Amino acid sequence: MIRLSTKGKYGARLMFQLALNYGNGPMLLKEIAAREDLSVRYLEHLVPPLRTARLILSMRGSKGGYSLAKKPQDITLKEIVRVLEGPFYPSECVEAPDICNRSSFCVTRNIWAELEQTISATLASHTLQDLVDEYRKAHTSEESS
Repeated sequence: MIRLSTKGKYGARLMFQLALNYGNGPMLLKEIAAREDLSVRYLEHLVPPLRTARLILSMRGSKGGYSLAKKPQDITLKEIVRVLEGPFYPSECVEAPDICNRSSFCVTRNIWAELEQTISATLASHTLQDLVDEYRKAHTSEESS
């Protein structure tokens, strides 16, 4: 079974919280961890690659914490997952056809390549802003009920 690891899932939740708070200053990891019911220690491992990829900024000091480096509408789930999980290929031959002597005529390789393209396109079509909008719409509906 193909599965996203906790790095990708929790990283998306971390980035969602930063997007939800966008424009209101930096957030502490302990605040994000509490809101998402995640371990601060685990989140600490996700920050360096996100910072290196210039998706988040870190600020030191009493008003420090983390914030998005770009607007929520400019960060896709594909970027987040790729940074934390690496490239997704359902089979090694999709990325490196030379590893298999059957690649040029293998009928299943095309299916694996199509699967990779579909997953990649789906993740690329959703931004953090989309998640924020969906969250706010759902919570506005709940409050008016």
